[in-house]
Amino acid sequence: MTAVPRNTPVEQAVHEAARAAKKAQPRLARLHRDTKDAVLHAMADGLVVRAEEIVAANARDLEVADAAGIAAGLRDRLALDPQRVSSIAQQLRDAAGLPDPVGEVIRGSVLRNGLELREVRVPLGVIGMVYEARPNVTVDAAGLALKSGNAVVLRGGSAALHSNTALIAVLRSVLTAHDLPEDLIVGIDEHGREGVDALMRARGLVDVLIPRGGEGLIRRVVENSLVPVIETGTGKTHILVDASADLEQAVPIVVNSKTHRVGVCNALETLLVHRDIAGTALPRLAAPLAEAGVRLHADEESARILTESGTAAEVLPATAEDWDTEYLALELAVKVVDDLDEALDHIREHSTGHTESILTRDLISQQRFLAEVDSAVVMANASTRFSDGGEFGFGAEIGISTQKLHARGPMGLVEMTTGKWLVVGQGHVRP
Repeated sequence: MTAVPRNTPVEQAVHEAARAAKKAQPRLARLHRDTKDAVLHAMADGLVVRAEEIVAANARDLEVADAAGIAAGLRDRLALDPQRVSSIAQQLRDAAGLPDPVGEVIRGSVLRNGLELREVRVPLGVIGMVYEARPNVTVDAAGLALKSGNAVVLRGGSAALHSNTALIAVLRSVLTAHDLPEDLIVGIDEHGREGVDALMRARGLVDVLIPRGGEGLIRRVVENSLVPVIETGTGKTHILVDASADLEQAVPIVVNSKTHRVGVCNALETLLVHRDIAGTALPRLAAPLAEAGVRLHADEESARILTESGTAAEVLPATAEDWDTEYLALELAVKVVDDLDEALDHIREHSTGHTESILTRDLISQQRFLAEVDSAVVMANASTRFSDGGEFGFGAEIGISTQKLHARGPMGLVEMTTGKWLVVGQGHVRP
């Protein structure tokens, strides 16, 4: 990494923003659930009332993005309309309806000497978020942070600068109206990439940094941050259509996984099909995928079967790079595998550890797949699109962690807390 200048005006500004968030956070940590929930509902109302203003700001971002030729999947993530603003607001209301994890007793006991021990959930403190062109993450992160007692420093990228500025302005105005420090939610988008570098050096001011976006962004933060990082990996997701799969189920599951929303991390990117049913399954799968505009990057065997079937799908020869590509577009890698072992080997080699699914009626194959695939979310007979905090009942998610420390999989309120030991004695001294 090229050496980054230290103590610049940008670094000073970012660290001052983080310092303000750190100063504000204890006020939030003391709030009762009823107060936090009331603020979340007020924030949701504020977003709906000012939706026209937010959509107008988003239009400015879309104009710049279109001029730059942004990819369709990324544009879909960026775009807001009144319905999407309403959906984002609903996420805040959903979070308000969830149990408050702060103060929950994780475990406890009374020692033989009479000391009382309790481990309770407490906020992490100040959470830094670095993400790309996803205005909904601005609101999700702020709402989940508020509910779990954390302050947030948000860097949502230059592509969503106007959108994020408008959203944060609404959220901060609600905090002020409820006599809470507006610095519980801080945005630093105006500081650009240098702002990210400064945030990564804010150790002691920011307690944890969560990157959410493309592979390059995540790698940059993981490799260079001085602040502890929760890694949210890219979604190189797989589905295996096993020899015993019910094709009446498999077809809609595959189509939903690939086409429901292409620009998200839980969208299907590689389809593996067992050789025993490939001749039947591939043409049936290709037809609705072609209708949806999906282009197939097929290995030699898949391409032969699809060509001989007269498929309407556009078929390209797969390269080694395709097995490691997160397309985030109407593109799908397809491969025929000899058996479950080959499928498991392929996933082990190429998965990013996000989400994988098997479609099968064989319980032994299902159990092996669930046990042996080492990803954050492993499914059977279900669309990969269910790998999501909202779908898991978490209200919303701060991200999907692909690491194994602290949190793994969709991260909701509980994952935004840590533990603290409370020890109560009666004049105890250690002998």
